[in-house]
Formats: sequence, structure tokens, C-alpha cells
Amino acid sequence: MKEPYQINVDASILDDLQYRLARTRWPNEINNDNWQTGANSDYLKELCSYWWRDFDWRKQEAHINSFSHFKANIDGTGIHFIHEKGKGDHSVPLLLIHGFPDSFVRFLKVIPLLTEADEDGFCFDVVVPSIPGFGFSDIPAQSGMNPKQIASLFTKLMTNELGYSRFIVEGGDWGSSIAEHIAIRNPQFLEGMYLTDVPWYHLFAVPDEDLTKPEKDYLQRGQAWSQKEGSYALIQSTKPQSLAYGLNDSPSGLAAWIIEKFYNWSDCNGKLENCYTKDELLTNLTIYWATQTINSAMRIYYEAAIVMPQQMKQKIERPEVPVGIGIFPHDLVNAPRKFVDRIFNVQQWTEMPKGGHFAPMEQPQLFAADVRKFGKTLKGIVVEENVVRSRTDLL
Repeated sequence: MKEPYQINVDASILDDLQYRLARTRWPNEINNDNWQTGANSDYLKELCSYWWRDFDWRKQEAHINSFSHFKANIDGTGIHFIHEKGKGDHSVPLLLIHGFPDSFVRFLKVIPLLTEADEDGFCFDVVVPSIPGFGFSDIPAQSGMNPKQIASLFTKLMTNELGYSRFIVEGGDWGSSIAEHIAIRNPQFLEGMYLTDVPWYHLFAVPDEDLTKPEKDYLQRGQAWSQKEGSYALIQSTKPQSLAYGLNDSPSGLAAWIIEKFYNWSDCNGKLENCYTKDELLTNLTIYWATQTINSAMRIYYEAAIVMPQQMKQKIERPEVPVGIGIFPHDLVNAPRKFVDRIFNVQQWTEMPKGGHFAPMEQPQLFAADVRKFGKTLKGIVVEENVVRSRTDLL
């Protein structure tokens, strides 16, 4: 049974955090104005100084707790989640799944947008879980969990625990992989699936013999990105434990590892705070720090790598549930429509004017509007350019 859950970080953890930030030993830096060798020293020092002297976790904690939090034991694992009911007459269950190195805070801006009823009374019951090993969900006791295992837990959360017979799932980053596993193994529960990126393993799983030139270019771009920017994934897939000792012990080290991803993966035009405030960045960081989950969060890469060889040998299953795709231009490596059509039953394809990898945080209005359009189309309301052209009765 689910139980109400309140986030309350112990004061001793916050005191220790300030103590460590005040005593950071900063390394030297050479020719890194454009973040080409990692997190920029000037900005990181500015951010960590703010974290130490000015950041008000209790204020952020109060905002987070303004949502309805719960925790439920699913197959022996405690799953933390937000569950906000829609405010309209026709509310569709919507499961939103985050990735790395963010957390459930990826979706805080869009929850009010999605639960609000529109002129048709349409809205969503929004469920936002923390992936096991992230945030306030349990750290798996013996090892990490791969996306297939997490998909099973989240399906049971939606159906067995919350009682939904059908729902829409949305995911980005690891969330897209988890969502895909739900669609493959439990399509009977899904109205549809909305993704902001294609699960990464498809870069290596689709034979290139009959691919078009744009598709081959996409694979080459993906491989080039992996060579230049993907070293973090390689170390997290092979030696996450060694990396975790430093990141779990040093808040500035943790900040450098995570903030560099936000900088490079966001549509920030060279200035991170074009997309996020310091408070938003530090709320996500403080969750990792307070829960000591950087090690268990990185572990998903290791666990996914273990099963990847077997997964690659199997024929790729194409889920037939309707799929909506939101392409944000500054995401990591965006696939062309033809490639995605091979993998998914794409019914809605939207190329956004701006935004990056953390779309619900960066561009909440664009994201929420497109998810709503997808949900309304699934329910029989045809939407074009945010104008209802015709409609059938809601199911």
C-alpha cells in the first residue's frame, strides 16, 4: 500500500554539506573557457559559493512538498513518487519517467500544466516516480536494476498500486528505455507512449544495410558523439564504483560531474542560466547529495551494459502502441523520422523550435502542450496548431 511521504533532509546533512563546500580544494584549469575539457572553473566556483552561502534548501524542499508525495513497496523495493490528480472531467493517467543526471525534479514545472483542465475538460493524472537508486526511492540492496526490471516495477505501480487499467507513458534519457520496455512487454496497459529521444542502444542495434543516407548519417553522428562526449557513459558502464568514491565525498566534484552535462546537453547558448536558475540546478544536486545516490544512479549504466550483448542478439521488438515524438533541437543526437518509424509506431512527430535534453525543465510550455496534444488525439480530439478542429466523445 502506498503511504504519504514527506521530504525532510536532516539538518546535519546540510551542515556537513556547507562544511565541505567551504573547504573545497580547487584544481588548476588551462584553456577551458568553452567547457571543452569539462566543467568551467569560474562558473563552478560561483555555483558552489552560492550553494554554500545563499542556497535555501528548506525553501526548495517546501516547494517540492507542495506536491503529493507517496512511497510504495513494489516487489520489495520502495518507490517514491508524486501523484497529482487532474482537475478536469476527463483525466488520463500519465506516467513521467526521468533519466540521468536529473531526477523527478525534471517534471516539477510541467505537473501544474498537465493537471490543469483545458476548454474540453481534458487533463492528466500525473505520476512521477524516482527510478530505484535515484532520489528518494530505495537503493537496490544487492545490485542495480536495468531498464527492463524498472519497467516491471513502474507497470505494477500504475496498475496494481494505483489501479489504472490504461495509461500513457512518457520518457526521456533512461526514461525512454524504461518506457519502451513497458510498451514491449505490457502493451495492453498503454494508451500510448511519448518520447523525447530514442533509446540509445538502437544506435548499435539496427543493421545499416538498407538504411537511407540520412539514417546512416545519424548513426555516424551518434558514434562521433559517443567518442567525443560519451566517456562519462563508458566509465559509468564499467567502473562506476571507482568514480563514486570521489563524487559521493565531494560536493564540488559531484557538481562538476552533473553540471557539465546540463551545460552541454541544454539549449543554453553558452550560458547555463539561460535555461535554469542556480536554485533549480542546486535542488537537483542537493537531492543527489542528501540521498547519497550518485553511485546507485550511475549503476543503471553498468546494469544495462551487462544485458546489452544478449539484447543485441535478439530481434528488436517493435511495439505497436501509438507513439508521439518530441524532437528538441539541442538534444544529444536526434534521429531522423525514417529511422524512428522503423522502431516505433509513430503517430505524432513534432520538431520543436528550441530546447535540449532536459525538455520539461527547459521548455515546459512546449513539452506540456505537445504531450497534451498527443493525449487528446489518442482520446479522439483532433488538434492542429492548438486549435480543436473536430472531436469525438472522450473514451
